[in-house]
Amino acid sequence: MGRAAKSASREATLAIELKGWFRKSARDLPWRRTRDPYAIWLSEVMLQQTRVETVIPYYERFLQRFPDVRALASAELDEVLSLWSGLGYYRRARELHRCAQEVAEKHGGVFPAEAAELRKLRGIGPYTAGAVSSIAFDRPAALVDGNVARVLARLEVIEDDVKSTAGLKRIWSVAEKLVPEEEPGAWNQALMELGATICTPQNPACLICPVRDACAARAQGRERELPIVGEKKASPRVAMVAVVVEHEGRFLFARRREGGLFGGLWEPPMVEARTAEDAKSSLHGAGVAAEAKLTEVGRVEHVLTHRELDVLVLRARADRPWPLEAPTTAPYERLAWLEQTAEGVGVSTLARKILAAAKPEKKGAARKKKARA
Repeated sequence: MGRAAKSASREATLAIELKGWFRKSARDLPWRRTRDPYAIWLSEVMLQQTRVETVIPYYERFLQRFPDVRALASAELDEVLSLWSGLGYYRRARELHRCAQEVAEKHGGVFPAEAAELRKLRGIGPYTAGAVSSIAFDRPAALVDGNVARVLARLEVIEDDVKSTAGLKRIWSVAEKLVPEEEPGAWNQALMELGATICTPQNPACLICPVRDACAARAQGRERELPIVGEKKASPRVAMVAVVVEHEGRFLFARRREGGLFGGLWEPPMVEARTAEDAKSSLHGAGVAAEAKLTEVGRVEHVLTHRELDVLVLRARADRPWPLEAPTTAPYERLAWLEQTAEGVGVSTLARKILAAAKPEKKGAARKKKARA
């Protein structure tokens, strides 16, 4: 048998074994019970850099409120961000909303079937395009995420850094070569499932892997060595000051402009500074009255993808609701007095941490803490 024939035979065997395993062993996840491109697209966007168990309740709430792409397209952005609150990476929610509007307005509410056409839509990259095209429309489109990259790097012994330009190019080339014409959606989902459950970063469970006999890394005893991933740079630590201002059960919130960090979300006014004194003028530009008596109540730490925030939390009580003018402190565009729950608008997990840190302790709890000390 020639080299080309052997390669084709191996690829066919891989497809049969992996898809057969997936049908028997795959986790029962809500987005696997549908071929609706809208639902599949929604799940894939939510799953980016987010754990499956975290996504499930958000996915179900979104579909209940926005059952199709037209419903999402016609919604106000604040409502979309409100439902997204706590899921993180809020740019995804804004792009999701804009993409829904584009599909509704330019495509009659129907998603294109081909990956190349899907990639022309707002916020849809190669991975999401491949997922929607293959799973919803049964097109032989490849996809690569972290799980797939790890599986393919081991199967083929790819020695490039899988996050480098050269490494990603090689991984994509392999993915495109291996995706079968028959049931490409099942193949792609099986690759992702294998990486998530068996071919894991540490301690891969090779003994129960359905494609262990075809794995070049296992044959060479290198499954723990691969994939090669470059060292992650240390994230910079940024000092912030936030103030929670309360008046008779309502709190001062500021809405961030779209486009930057936490774009479009509401939060207690927060500025980059190390101390309350350093922050005063900027906080005044974010709606905090100059005469406000600020009290330090704690600190909050919050880790983002490329930075770590160390937030000094201040509290102030307003004798009256201050008149709110247009904020002059970037990145805010609007101010409002809202209830602490801020129903109906988007609020980040960091903002909720800040509000919780500023909540006055109940007297009984304070006495207990003092007694333990």
